[in-house]
Amino acid sequence: MRKEFLGRGWRFPFGFEPATGKTAMSEFERNIQESITVILGTKPGERQMLPEFGCRVHELMFAPNNRATATLVAHHVGEALLRWEPRIDVTKVESWPDDSGTVRVQVHYTIKSTQKLQELSLLLTG
Repeated sequence: MRKEFLGRGWRFPFGFEPATGKTAMSEFERNIQESITVILGTKPGERQMLPEFGCRVHELMFAPNNRATATLVAHHVGEALLRWEPRIDVTKVESWPDDSGTVRVQVHYTIKSTQKLQELSLLLTG
């Protein structure tokens, strides 16, 4: 199956290929996963030319680490991905507080063009 339509871009985090010195790239499913990570890690207002880009989870940095906050995190994650990652359909976002003071998030999604089910687990910290 040809996957070029899934996308290519600079790898996240940004880096260089050791052998060639060229900019490291990611592609296909990995590019989508990295895009999700960038969306969730960006605070709205952080990008001057696209001030609405990102995810509102950063507003919850000092909120209590409880189930209610985790539910709000899941809502913000789903909302951000719906708006900023058009290559996927989010099927479910699960989140729960962690004893370390962080929130664990698991995103279940389908890649629209291939109908391939994927999931991505993240640890969101303040």
